[in-house]
Amino acid sequence: MNFPSTHRFFTITGVVHLVVTSMLLGADDFTKPLESVFDKHCYECHDDLTTKGELDLFSLPTDLSDEHTLSKWIRIYDRVASGEMPPDDRDPLTDGEKRYFRENLAPSLSAAHEEQKGTILRRLNRQEYQNTLNDLLGIRLDIIDTLPEDGRSHEFDTVGGALGISMIQMQRYLEVADEALDTAIAKTTSKSEATVTRASYADTRGHEKFIGSSWLKAKDGAVVFFQDLAYPTGMLREAEAKEEGYYKIRVTGYAYQSDKPVTFSVGGTSFARASDKPIYGYFAFTPGKPTTVELTAWMDRRYMIDIRAQGIHDEEYLIKKNGLENYEGPGLAISYVEIEGPIVDEFPTKGHHLIFDGLNRSEIEPRNPADKEKPWYQPKFEIAPEDATQAVIPVLERFAEAAFRRPNGERTIAPYLLLFQQELGAGETFETSLRTALSAMLCSPDFLYLKEPAGKLDDYALACRLSYALSRTFPDEELLASAEGGTLRSSIEKHAQRLIEDPRFERFIADFTDSWLDLRDIDFTSPDDKLFPEFDRYLQKSMVKETRTYFHELIRENLDVSYIVQSDFAMLNWRLAEHYGIEGVSSPQVERVSLPAESNRGGFITQGSVLKVSANGTNTSPVLRGVWFNERILGKHPAPPPPGIPGVEPDIRGAETLRQILEKHRTSENCQSCHEMIDPPGFALESFNPIGGWRDTFRSLGEGEKPEYRNLNGKRVQFKIGQPVDASGNLQDGRSFSGFKEFRELIAEDKDQLAKAFTTKFLTFSTGREMGFSDRPEINKIVAASAKNEHRMRDLILLCLQSEIFNHK
Repeated sequence: MNFPSTHRFFTITGVVHLVVTSMLLGADDFTKPLESVFDKHCYECHDDLTTKGELDLFSLPTDLSDEHTLSKWIRIYDRVASGEMPPDDRDPLTDGEKRYFRENLAPSLSAAHEEQKGTILRRLNRQEYQNTLNDLLGIRLDIIDTLPEDGRSHEFDTVGGALGISMIQMQRYLEVADEALDTAIAKTTSKSEATVTRASYADTRGHEKFIGSSWLKAKDGAVVFFQDLAYPTGMLREAEAKEEGYYKIRVTGYAYQSDKPVTFSVGGTSFARASDKPIYGYFAFTPGKPTTVELTAWMDRRYMIDIRAQGIHDEEYLIKKNGLENYEGPGLAISYVEIEGPIVDEFPTKGHHLIFDGLNRSEIEPRNPADKEKPWYQPKFEIAPEDATQAVIPVLERFAEAAFRRPNGERTIAPYLLLFQQELGAGETFETSLRTALSAMLCSPDFLYLKEPAGKLDDYALACRLSYALSRTFPDEELLASAEGGTLRSSIEKHAQRLIEDPRFERFIADFTDSWLDLRDIDFTSPDDKLFPEFDRYLQKSMVKETRTYFHELIRENLDVSYIVQSDFAMLNWRLAEHYGIEGVSSPQVERVSLPAESNRGGFITQGSVLKVSANGTNTSPVLRGVWFNERILGKHPAPPPPGIPGVEPDIRGAETLRQILEKHRTSENCQSCHEMIDPPGFALESFNPIGGWRDTFRSLGEGEKPEYRNLNGKRVQFKIGQPVDASGNLQDGRSFSGFKEFRELIAEDKDQLAKAFTTKFLTFSTGREMGFSDRPEINKIVAASAKNEHRMRDLILLCLQSEIFNHK
């Protein structure tokens, strides 16, 4: 019989679909071989009558196309394969039974996951969108807060399934696109000159009342700050940005009455209520002659420079007792401040050239030529080609190829050409019509989404994936040329090495650590000022810098994965060193510092940023930190608590430690198995308080003894010494540790697990999808290959980028 072609196609595909579906979803196909194992080892606790852990194997769904059902079966597989189930008080599976169980369940789970992955389009998250827009047009807009916050999955905001889109988001994209084009397009015929403003605290009107009472005027005219005061602040009114933009800021001064450098912050402030108070940078002046520091920062209109001394305090109130003239403590002397700007990097911008090259954009002469000399004069331009359509086509093609990150044909620009023609026909000018078409391009799926068809990525898709992984923006000319020549896949390691050395790799460092280690939540908690008076903003900024520079150092030096948890060096400035009790560090900049052999520092898990985001600002929880450690460092995901199990709350009086409370909690049979995984790292990390300080005892606002010291960081101590810390425990495999250092050494021994966890995190981040069951063989292959050279960090990244997972949708 001769079927019509369409009929034949649907008949064949329908039959194939039924066959595949029956292979994947038929309960008998994958559960029947498991019956003997379930009957001997599982049904006693997990049948329809007992249902321990809320698991009933009799009624458990078997439709593996359902993501929730698949995850349950994968969890069953993992717990049996790892030996976690059956529990210790039941007969274990023999090696043969384990192998039989794995071999009969794994193929079905793998096939089901293979069907689910690679089907979701991945939208650029807002950081990638901002980078792409700025790099495309050669501008420096900050539009992160304009766009709605991105969803997260498996810790990352790059996972396609979590990156939805809404009408509000589309409206914001339109607003941002218009703003970006407006910023990129030149409004004058020549580059505007930056202005230089010099100001000093001594000569600013209104400051005379502070000199002699709060500030000291030195003999050379410099004004000296002896501490960071709530009032007067370090605001310098005359160092004000008249227009928004980037400014060069120069501060001249020296350390006063000090034998070591004095650190200070340079920030911005305004009179507007509830306005942001950004910190542009931290610096230090040395004793002796005045020196000058320079930085470049974005300043909003009407923002003024605000300088604050860091780390110097009049703890004994000697200034109040004896007067400024008789105070012998260290101070920060500021001679003067200069701001120069707004700074224009390139004129016209890269975006202006991208849009207008090849077009005759001429200035319209004003009716009165003398108006050109007036300060308020704003030139107007016109583009008037004989054939508007023929003139605009090359512009649209050029812009589309750059914006859409691959060559484009006439079909690609057709809707934008039509939009241009409609706007022109409605009476708009050539330039306005063109801007409308370009705005539409910047809001189109070709710009907002990564074009990755299922299967093996083509060279342009691979170039995009590689660039967005390591540079967090669209591919540069070298990558695109390699994609066009068909050589990218064979030279991907060479390109990756180049991108790792590129300054834009700092974007990867920031974005990856923000998600992997939760640094994005660093502001989420505010440490209790009564319990932790030593905490300040400079310390928090330094903590984040420490973690990012440390991660970069691991990759730069290609150090092995054990450095994730332990190290013989740290990245410190004097503020961090003071906080950690490490001597000999005086620089305000974060630098590599060798650690003494007995140090309890080294590795991410000893860093203040990580320890802060895994606490709540008042106290720590072994459960929260234990879950965090398992998920982020070991790549293990404990199950959520069963329904009806209450959370464990700390005793705020300090009479009982959370560990003592947990010991009672984990006696519950429903809680014990998970807490065997969660609690050990949580107990070990109890050696660190919520702001990352080492502790042998807890602090308390209730019971306890008063400490011997009265001040910390210039603030009066109000807390008491509480219960002693017990950081001992037993790992799930039975190995014991007496404290944090022994725990860290045990974890560092398992390089395979650390490498597997990092590989999984990096692939999730860089491919935009979670790693699932069918990815495990390839991940194991990467880990095995990296083991040949001690599981080194850069090697792992390069192996991931050359893997089948990275090269396929």
